[in-house]
Amino acid sequence: MISSLPKLTSRQAEILHLVEKSIQEFGAPPTRSEIAKQLGFASANAAEEHLKALAKKGYLELSPGTSRGIRLASIVRQAAKEIQKASQTFSLSLPLIGRVAAGAPILALEHVEKQVPVDPNLFAQGADYLLKVRGMSMRDAGILDGDYLAVKKASHANNGDIVVARIDDEVTVKRWLKKETSAGTQYQLLPENPDFEPIIVNQTTNDFSIEGLAVGLIRPHGL
Repeated sequence: MISSLPKLTSRQAEILHLVEKSIQEFGAPPTRSEIAKQLGFASANAAEEHLKALAKKGYLELSPGTSRGIRLASIVRQAAKEIQKASQTFSLSLPLIGRVAAGAPILALEHVEKQVPVDPNLFAQGADYLLKVRGMSMRDAGILDGDYLAVKKASHANNGDIVVARIDDEVTVKRWLKKETSAGTQYQLLPENPDFEPIIVNQTTNDFSIEGLAVGLIRPHGL
């Protein structure tokens, strides 16, 4: 592990970062002269002394007699690969939607509190945004106040789906139920908490639409 190597001075860390960046961007390390120029050393010899110190501490491997004979030590290369892999894992970010103003699209810029990095493989169906859950009406489905609900944009749902729905001026998260009654088709938004009543949607009097389907959940402790 790289943590087992001796600690670096701030200048040594700066040079190591410069070497790593050059290899990553250009496929080759910098020359001693380039290091001296970028860091303001009086000569390439000063850069050479720092490189020798980095090699002695196990961070670099030096090849004498070549201007670019600088190589990251294997332990450093492995650590860099692990960092790169971790950054690729969390290469996707989703907008976190807070309170939604009446009549405004959910994804309107003013509703976005921040961008949240997530693993792109976390949600099998894909997600377009995260909605901050308010209240405990879906408690028994494991959706709690303050959770981030991953939502895929959709305008239709199947019975049993957890949906994000807009009713008049409010956006709510509930379980969707469509059923036929003697009076015709009835649409219900069902809570998952006995302390809350189902919402009966009357499409003749309510301004109603399905905004999306729940495809996952993030409990944001530590985000």
